[in-house]
Amino acid sequence: MKRIYLSLLLTAGLTTSCSDVLNVEPEYVKDGNQIFTNLRDYEFALTGAYAQFRTVGYYGSGGQTTSTWGNLPDMMSDILAQTGDDLANWQNQSNWEYETNENDLEVAWLAAFGIISQANLTLRNIEQFSSTSPKAVNRIKGQALAIRGLVHFDLLRFWGESYGFNDSSKGIPFVDQVDIMQKPARLSVAESWTKIFKDLTEAETLLGDVDQAINSGTAKSYIDANAVRAILARANLYAGRYAEAENYASQVISAVPLATSKAAFESIWSDAGITEVLWKVPFSAGEGSPSSGLHNGPSNRNRFRPTSTALALYDQEADIRYAAYFTDRNAANGTPRKIVKKFLGRGDAIDNLVDWKAFRVAEQYLIRAEALALQNKTDLANADLNALRAARITGYTAKSYSGQELLNEIADERIRELIGEGHRFFDLKRTTKVVERKDPSQLASTVLTLPSSHRAWTWPIPQSEMDANDSMAGQQTTGY
Repeated sequence: MKRIYLSLLLTAGLTTSCSDVLNVEPEYVKDGNQIFTNLRDYEFALTGAYAQFRTVGYYGSGGQTTSTWGNLPDMMSDILAQTGDDLANWQNQSNWEYETNENDLEVAWLAAFGIISQANLTLRNIEQFSSTSPKAVNRIKGQALAIRGLVHFDLLRFWGESYGFNDSSKGIPFVDQVDIMQKPARLSVAESWTKIFKDLTEAETLLGDVDQAINSGTAKSYIDANAVRAILARANLYAGRYAEAENYASQVISAVPLATSKAAFESIWSDAGITEVLWKVPFSAGEGSPSSGLHNGPSNRNRFRPTSTALALYDQEADIRYAAYFTDRNAANGTPRKIVKKFLGRGDAIDNLVDWKAFRVAEQYLIRAEALALQNKTDLANADLNALRAARITGYTAKSYSGQELLNEIADERIRELIGEGHRFFDLKRTTKVVERKDPSQLASTVLTLPSSHRAWTWPIPQSEMDANDSMAGQQTTGY
C-alpha cells in the first residue's frame, strides 16, 4: 500500500514536540520501532497529530490544494460559486470532474492517513503506564482515539458510497495500528461505522476521567469530552441513528451556550472569543491558512463568492450573521464584489490567518432539530430551530413548521449558519443527492447540475493507492 505506507513511514520516523499546539516543530527523531519510554513522549506524539490538521489537504489551504474538509465541500455545492479569479485551480472538484489520478484527491488521502498514523503512534503501547498514571493515560489515549475516529469519519464522508449504518456498499480502509507494511482492504460502510463509533465512544468514556483539564478557559485547541460528543452527534446524524444524534447533541447543548450577543458572535470569527466553540484548529503566522481558497485577502482574489441564492436566505438587516459573514470589497479595477469575510483575518487584518472552527454548538442545535424532526418530534424540532434563530436574528418571532417544510427550513438554516464551513455538499449527499446551481452569474465553464445517480458523489480511491495495495483489488469506487 504505497501511499498509506509512505505516510506511516514518515510519521514513524518523526515525532513532533511542543507544549503549545500553536507552534509544533520537530524536536527529535525516534525510530518507529522504538517504544516510547515516558508519557512525555506520548504527549509529544499527540501534539504532532493535532499539528497535522493544519496540513494542506486537510484544513490547510495551499496554492493548488484547498482545505479538503474546510471550504471545499461548499465550493462543490450550490452556495459558493467559482469566479475567474480562481484561475480554474479547483475546477475539477467544483465541477465534479475528478478521476482516479486527480492530484488533489491524493493529497487529501495522504493528509488524512498522515494524521491517523500519528494518532496510532500515540496509542501504541500507552497502556504500559495505565497502572501508574491511569488518568493521564485516559487523557492522551482518549484524544488520540477521538482524532483517529474523526479522521476516518471524514474519509467516509468523501469516500463512502453511502452513509447508512447497516449499508453493505463500499466504505473506507480503517488503519488502527503502526505497521508500515500493512495493506488494509476497503471495508463496507457498515464495517467502517462500527470501527469509527468504537473509537469515538471509547474516547468519550476516557475523556470523562482525566488528570487535568484538556482546554483552558480561553482556548479550545484540543478535543475534550464535549467535542467528542459533538463529533458523535454529527456522525450519528450521517449514519441515520437519530435518537443517538439527539442524545449526544443534547449533552453538548446542555454544557455549552450559544453566543447571545452580536459582539460575542462576531468575536468567534476574529478569534477574539471562543463563545460556543467546541474545538478549533489554531493557525499562527507561518503555518498557512484554512481559507485562502475562498477570498484570498492579500492578493484580493475573490476565488469563490457567495451565490445570490445563498445570500437571499438572510435578513440582511436583522440577521447578525450577514454582517459577520459577508462584506463588499472592490476588485483592483474598482468593480464592487460581495465576498465571504468569515475567515478573512483577525481584527482588521485581511491575511486569511484565522483558526479553523471545526465544531460549534450552533451546529448541535441544527443536528438535534433535524434528528427530532426525523423522529416526528415536531414541537421539539421547532423549539431548537427557533432557539438558534432567536440568537441570530434581532426581533425574531417564533414560527412552527411540520413535515418536509420543517426539514427544508432546517436545511436552509444550515446554510445560513454554516456557509463556508464545509457541510453543504455532504448535506446534499446524505439527503437529496442533487446539486442545482441557480445563480444567474455563474461562469460559463460551471457545471450546473449534479444528479443523484452521478458517480461524483463518492470520490475515487487514488490510483497510486490502487496500484500499490493489492488488498484494494476490485474495490475502486463504483463508476471509476
